[in-house]
Amino acid sequence: MEPEQTKSLFRQERTDKMKKEKLLHSTKIQQMIAQYKHDMQLVDQLTADAEPHYEIEQELYKKYEVKRGLRDLDGKGVRAGLTTISKVSATQIVDGREVPAAGQLLYRGIPIEQLVQGFITHDRFGFEEIVYLLLMGHLPKADQLAQFKGLLTDYQELPNHFNSGVIMKMPSDNIMNTMAKCVLALHAYDPKPDDTSLPNVMRQCIQLVSQFPSLAVFGYQASMYFRNDKSMFIQKPDPKLSIAENILYMMRPDGKYTRLEAKLLDLCLVLHAEHGGGNNSAFTVHVVSSSGTDTYSTVAAALGSLKGPKHGGANIKVMEMFEDLKQHCPDWEDEDALREYLKGLLRGEGFDHSGLIYGMGHAVYSVSDPRAVILKSFVEQLSDEKGCHAEYQLYATVERLAKEVITQNRKIYKGVCANVDFYSGFVYRMLGLPMDLFTPIFAIARIAGWSAHRLEELINCRKIIRPAYLSVAEPQEYVPLEER
Repeated sequence: MEPEQTKSLFRQERTDKMKKEKLLHSTKIQQMIAQYKHDMQLVDQLTADAEPHYEIEQELYKKYEVKRGLRDLDGKGVRAGLTTISKVSATQIVDGREVPAAGQLLYRGIPIEQLVQGFITHDRFGFEEIVYLLLMGHLPKADQLAQFKGLLTDYQELPNHFNSGVIMKMPSDNIMNTMAKCVLALHAYDPKPDDTSLPNVMRQCIQLVSQFPSLAVFGYQASMYFRNDKSMFIQKPDPKLSIAENILYMMRPDGKYTRLEAKLLDLCLVLHAEHGGGNNSAFTVHVVSSSGTDTYSTVAAALGSLKGPKHGGANIKVMEMFEDLKQHCPDWEDEDALREYLKGLLRGEGFDHSGLIYGMGHAVYSVSDPRAVILKSFVEQLSDEKGCHAEYQLYATVERLAKEVITQNRKIYKGVCANVDFYSGFVYRMLGLPMDLFTPIFAIARIAGWSAHRLEELINCRKIIRPAYLSVAEPQEYVPLEER
């Protein structure tokens, strides 16, 4: 950018900031703030009045054998469907008994370790190949993979004026909401948006896989400019680059990255691409697809599910926990201090007082999470390149001590292990990716699995998913308004 252009940009930014400050102090804005506070006082009163009428006695769930969260009392998921897309396993049969075992994750029947080894050995990016595998059900031949990558490139570009007409209008401070808005807006640009025939849905899914990186990165840039007074730069994806490379290319003003950086991000995309039909967002895809609705509505619902901190936002909690740990334990090699900090977390005395050590434990895995095992083996390489080896050692130490502390201080029916979120946030931070994009990157990966589950639901299921809810409300008599 030329010096005069730079000066002009800075002058415009100062002018915009002055206009915003003037607007915030206007009489109309002050009146709106006062009205908002008044209305919220009434809403608080209404909420306090309503809340008791929603509460259900906890014993009733046991009495009527309700599988809360669609899980048994031991935490095992209720079987709600069948799938050929992936398998998540953490047990084995020994002497006729089911016992905990090293975690397994299989995409279309192939162990994730073999898939990763396949593209790592040949020094190629793997995410596009994994997308093909999940969607098609088999690994592509070289010519099939090249053709598929070409199709992804063809669908990469967003519709005309989509940036200015959708992404930059009313940008959200949460990029997941921006992505959901954009996905729903794409419905208006699709010549056959409500056609649920398989070829059309396949086309829509491949298109969304290709466009998700731009929706996330451009949404972030718009949010930084309009809501945080930061400079904005928009770099369209390079058709010659992989999806992982393009994320880094679009995020960085100079568009530069190292091969190791791109390969680690590609690995993260592969490991987050799919995780069985029972996870919250995949199940959401099945539920919403069963109603017969369109692809865009289905994917927007899945984004809403993934946004939740109990699902897609876990690595953010891990990062925040480690920042708190560093403040309380400045000596990262003092294992006694680290151990006491972790014990405090379990007692609800530290960090967010939740009683949790974030990144430890999983609904399925107990001995090991195969995604975490694979990722950890490559994280150390990146930490050496970034000069963060001491911090990597801290993560490794906390992982080891946390297992020990949880086992000694909690009654657990199965073992405990680090999950993939324990290390993924650390990777993203070393890559210079902002925390606001952690969950959107998860979505960029998981759209592959969501797409496969949508196709599977449309092909195999003929009924709308409609579980039963038992009413436990007490009967009431109607009372006329004047007598209440």
